[in-house]
Amino acid sequence: MDDILERAAYAERSFLNRISIILIALFCVVPVFGDSDQYQGSTLIDRYRQALAHQEDALRNLSMEVHMEGRIPKLKKEGKMSAMRRISSIGKITYKVLGFWGDDTVKKEVMARYMTAEVDAAGQTEEKDDKQSIAIIPENYEFKYKGLTDRDQKRVHVFELKPRHKRVGLFKGELWLDPETCLPVHEAGRLVKNPSVFIKKMEFSRDYEIKDGVAYLRRMATKTQTRIVGAAELNIEYANFSRQTDAAGEEPVAELRRH
Repeated sequence: MDDILERAAYAERSFLNRISIILIALFCVVPVFGDSDQYQGSTLIDRYRQALAHQEDALRNLSMEVHMEGRIPKLKKEGKMSAMRRISSIGKITYKVLGFWGDDTVKKEVMARYMTAEVDAAGQTEEKDDKQSIAIIPENYEFKYKGLTDRDQKRVHVFELKPRHKRVGLFKGELWLDPETCLPVHEAGRLVKNPSVFIKKMEFSRDYEIKDGVAYLRRMATKTQTRIVGAAELNIEYANFSRQTDAAGEEPVAELRRH
């Protein structure tokens, strides 16, 4: 009996030893890559935050041309709009419509709603001082570094983003950073909390172009699944950025034309 118990104890010790060896091997091997990626990702995020802070003032007192195209496929309605978009010295946004062609339903239900929401959000952000609550920063997101890779014929650092909170304005998706400046060149994803009960799902993408150390928003596309009219699509292009001068005039700051 004692011999049986001794053999059983020996077998148990051998099994535990094998498990321990495997765990030690995993502990020694896996973090070599994980820590390296984590360190590089953390360093890139620090550079990204510094780059955004440095360009914050450069994105104030700006005017730009805006060209919108909207569609409601289920209703077979579409429209195009040309406007001027201005960002004040305190970050407030205003629009001046220059022209519209198409169905008024698209103008009112897609374009006007988007512009009103953006203007209201910019005003609320300044008043409540809660801009950081929706910023793409580690306080709001888990950043998972996916590596340096080619996307859309560009060499970029790719991060997978997962929001830490289910909050309006946060999304689950990706962030691409320019290797040289660590400024954003692409953001895309799906909102984790819908801003309205009439919206079932909202997806978006934003593309930036870097000029003189500043990331200018060049294109944005949204696709919203509504409960009433189905999908509503909006594509926006931004061009010809200029800055308000002390002499009440404007000077070009980025010769970015429509593609």
